[in-house]
Amino acid sequence: MDQRQREGEPRKFDPKFRGPIHNRHCTDVLCCVIFIVVILGYIALGIVAWVHGDPRKVVYPTDSHGQFCGQKDTPNENRTILFYFNILKCASPIVLINLQCPTTQLCVSKCPDRFATYIDMQASYRYKPDQWNYYRQFCKPGFNNPWKSVVQVIRDEDCPSMIIPSRPFLKRCFPDFSTKNGILTVANQTTFKDGRGKTRNVTDLREAANGINNVLDARSIGMKIFEDYASSWHWILIGLFIAMVVSLLFLVLLRFTAGVLFWIFIFGVIGMIGYGIWHCYWEYDHLRGIPGSDLTIYDIGFQTDFRVYLQLRQTWLAFMIILCIVEVIIILMLIFLRNRIRIAIALLKEGSRAVGYITSALFYPIITFILIAICISYWAVTAVFLATSGEPVYKVMANQTLCKYANLTCDPETFNTTNVTKLCSGAQCTFAFYGGESLYHRYIFIFQLANAFVFLWLVNFAIALGQCTLAGAFASYYWAFRKPADIPPWPLFSSFGRAIRYHTGSLAFGSLILAIVQLIRIILEYLDHKLKGTQNSFTRFLLCCLKCCFWCLEKFLKFINRNAYIMIAIYGKNFCASAKEAFFLLMRNVVRVAVLDKVTDFLLFLGKILVAGGVGVLAFFFFTHRIQVFTQEAPTLNYYWVPLLTVIIGSYLVAHGFFSVYAMCVDTLFLCFCEDLERNDGSTAKPYFMSASLHRILGKKELSPKKALG
Repeated sequence: MDQRQREGEPRKFDPKFRGPIHNRHCTDVLCCVIFIVVILGYIALGIVAWVHGDPRKVVYPTDSHGQFCGQKDTPNENRTILFYFNILKCASPIVLINLQCPTTQLCVSKCPDRFATYIDMQASYRYKPDQWNYYRQFCKPGFNNPWKSVVQVIRDEDCPSMIIPSRPFLKRCFPDFSTKNGILTVANQTTFKDGRGKTRNVTDLREAANGINNVLDARSIGMKIFEDYASSWHWILIGLFIAMVVSLLFLVLLRFTAGVLFWIFIFGVIGMIGYGIWHCYWEYDHLRGIPGSDLTIYDIGFQTDFRVYLQLRQTWLAFMIILCIVEVIIILMLIFLRNRIRIAIALLKEGSRAVGYITSALFYPIITFILIAICISYWAVTAVFLATSGEPVYKVMANQTLCKYANLTCDPETFNTTNVTKLCSGAQCTFAFYGGESLYHRYIFIFQLANAFVFLWLVNFAIALGQCTLAGAFASYYWAFRKPADIPPWPLFSSFGRAIRYHTGSLAFGSLILAIVQLIRIILEYLDHKLKGTQNSFTRFLLCCLKCCFWCLEKFLKFINRNAYIMIAIYGKNFCASAKEAFFLLMRNVVRVAVLDKVTDFLLFLGKILVAGGVGVLAFFFFTHRIQVFTQEAPTLNYYWVPLLTVIIGSYLVAHGFFSVYAMCVDTLFLCFCEDLERNDGSTAKPYFMSASLHRILGKKELSPKKALG
């Protein structure tokens, strides 16, 4: 658009224009070629990663010699669990550097189930040889000399100086923690012998295991959550199916009663929140005087059973305050935006008619979902193979912080012939991580970055393809002078074909710009996470400003891209030209844009909330056995909130998938409406393509008699 057009001179239009142009040419060809080359390179990267990678490195633990525990056709085939000789050394700071504990790690078939020390075993070996038979299974393979001195055994780490009752977690032996009268114990004992002549407290084990007690609690929670999903998955699917039916029902009803239905949305949400406020107050008042209900959330701390919080008055008071604030905000928005809501409902009425004529558009989100699922799966598999594309690297593990050889690479085959063991007592050459010195291994981080970038590019492309396809279909509806007679057959399929055949480069160009900004945001988040605790105030301020700026830039680009894709679907121009025309067209209608972008999205959001909230309330009464008819069918759960949250979140995503089609329809119709006002004047020669009801609310001129009758 040139300077004259920006200064108000009329634009030149094709008088024969009657909807999305069919005689097109390929746009942004260079970007299309680059996009195809990048995809081929991405496939090649996946193949190379697949050749070099080994996911077993993630699945199976690795002993001190870099051998997998439980790997078939190896001596460790039946030894699936990793055992630490001296887990107390795992509290060393070196663990944070190499993520490896500086002690011998051995694959075993089972974890120890008793307290024992090598000293006590050796002292009683003459009388109880069976104790050695049990103890030796936690020694290095091939060691069978119970008479070897304790000092030499500990020095050479032939056997652990002690064993403690343990249980496997993530295929590793960790102390079997439990609590007795609020006191941490292991096998009902609070102390143990460390095999070096000292008696230690089991709290030392907890510190060495780096908070393993909380992790074990998390495992218990995870098992219970898994059990809840196993017993309620079919009811969850039923809930999501109900959400899909309700969403479809809403969209069908919008075809005939858009205005009434959206007011039902509004007052339905207000009523639901009002009921929530009353229920919170009732629970708050009901708990008055009940012992323990006046405790604060801070007093009880974190609890895995969320029902504990529901027994506190403070919880219900907080819920009530939050709901009151939300209710007041919604009511104030309705009061001050009542006229704009009326305009937005008119747009939604027109959108409902368009969706009614192009019902296949409702199911297009399934295609977008499949494409994004493929992108996510390929990215995840490639990332895993890249992360495991390395050779075993061994480093000197020394518990002495002053050892100058600590953390240096070493060769386990020749390590015992070096002077390191003499200069650093207890040092050993143990497996550290998987890496390598080849060109491929040196650039694995770059490959991971490229994997993330192409993933973002492909996901944004899949979304852009969906937006352009829907925009082309709904534009065909708007520019049909006689509806539905002039709507072309198979508008969605035709629009999809045009987008793929002619505009892959333009969609890739817009997706590329957005992917670059998103990658920068990810890098900023990574830097912020890495620099926490070491950054000064200026660095924190700078990072915060950069994160905020790029967040705003991403939102702006999404808005521009969305409207650019609409213009591409209509006129078939390249990305830059379409983005420029869309931007200036919106700026010339900036007041109407505010109506569309905020109020319409707000109404659709209320619809999603109503669907998710309604299905969520039904699920709440069902899973808490409050529906008498289904009391016997309702499963018994550990945490009823697990399937409840799944149903609520899933219902919202289902509703979002259907209503996103509606949002794209409204955006397309609005841009077409703005074009219609600039192209035509309502005369017989240049009649409007908009409906009479839409023109009465959004337009300024009267329709021609012919159009009004039509």
